[in-house]
Amino acid sequence: MITSSNSRQIKNISLLLRKARERKKQGVFVVEGIKMIKEAPEGWVQKVYLAERVLGSAEANNLRELYDCEVVSDGVFDAVAETRTPQGVLALVKMPVYPLDALLRDKRTLLLALESIQDPGNLGTMLRTGEGAGITGILMNHTTVDLFSPKTIRSTMGSIYRVPYYVTEDLPGVLSRLKQRQITLCAAHLAGAVSYDAPDYTRGGTAFMIGNEGSGLTEELSNLADVRIKIPMEGQVESLNAAISASLLMYEVLRQKRQTDCR
Repeated sequence: MITSSNSRQIKNISLLLRKARERKKQGVFVVEGIKMIKEAPEGWVQKVYLAERVLGSAEANNLRELYDCEVVSDGVFDAVAETRTPQGVLALVKMPVYPLDALLRDKRTLLLALESIQDPGNLGTMLRTGEGAGITGILMNHTTVDLFSPKTIRSTMGSIYRVPYYVTEDLPGVLSRLKQRQITLCAAHLAGAVSYDAPDYTRGGTAFMIGNEGSGLTEELSNLADVRIKIPMEGQVESLNAAISASLLMYEVLRQKRQTDCR
């Protein structure tokens, strides 16, 4: 049993929770809770840590049968855990890596292309909502918040295991390549001239471009768009939260595709 916060393993967990660079270097991230561990694809979970208080429970016994587990004293576990009310279970999980082609489905391609999103909750919500709407993946530039930060992971509610992603230092270049593959680039823009529900998204692949929460899309990215779309607003509201805007766009595509499939 680990009883000291000075343990090498505990120090490493703390480092992984705090530092994106360390997560990338080791190729692992931390998840908390039985549900997140059970949903992990086979072979992804590298090690499980159990608080002493959960020993003897059916869930703990099951985890000990399935994975390499280490017991941690309650005080040490609670000190390193990220959540306010730790369940007493956390794990180190292998970080998946996807090629760009893993996100593409020809005419069924539906992507979010994110430029410098900064709120981890927004990013996690986009991933989770995106899975529900049937997106094929998420593109991000390298200045977007880390997908594997603890808050982002919690916000995905398990979608992190199922939605492929691609991070690039050259988002304009990647988007230009997508245009060559007949994927329509739609920029969510305050100066958009077309309502988001006007285009026909059933004719081919689509990538919705979503910009930074405060400043929106840069002109460089906006100029790549095939169409600039807007979400109509009533009252004095100028714009919506980035995750909410992305959700409306993604579900409009799903609505159109379901309508087409029912014809």
